[in-house]
Amino acid sequence: MHTYPSTQLPEHDDCFAVRQAARHLSQLYERHLSAAGLTPTQFSILGMLGRGSSLTMAELAAALVMERTTLVRALRPLLRGGLVADAALMRRRQLALTPGGRVRLFEAGAHWRAAQDEFERRFGSQRAAWLRRELFRVTRAL
Repeated sequence: MHTYPSTQLPEHDDCFAVRQAARHLSQLYERHLSAAGLTPTQFSILGMLGRGSSLTMAELAAALVMERTTLVRALRPLLRGGLVADAALMRRRQLALTPGGRVRLFEAGAHWRAAQDEFERRFGSQRAAWLRRELFRVTRAL
């Protein structure tokens, strides 16, 4: 029988730990954001587009650190629902939040806040802030 070195066990696997935590955290946000009819990914898309100017598909995918095909799947319901507009400018697809998208983003903000508050209440607000900083450092480092 083959045994694995202790460094390959889940408690020593950084990727496993981050992915497991991400799944649990995503479930918490999904539970809250479903009341607004959005997934956490869709909320993030609306939030990125809600910052101001339109973005190309490539810019939005890069900002969200997503594969383009995954972004397209998440965008479809937002486009169909009229929350995001898609215009071709100079042969590049430009995505922008519609007025309806702004309203949905504002309404969903309360549900996002409830998820954020629940996480911080259960994990601790200082620990959550530290974790956020560290995860953004990981994102920038890789």
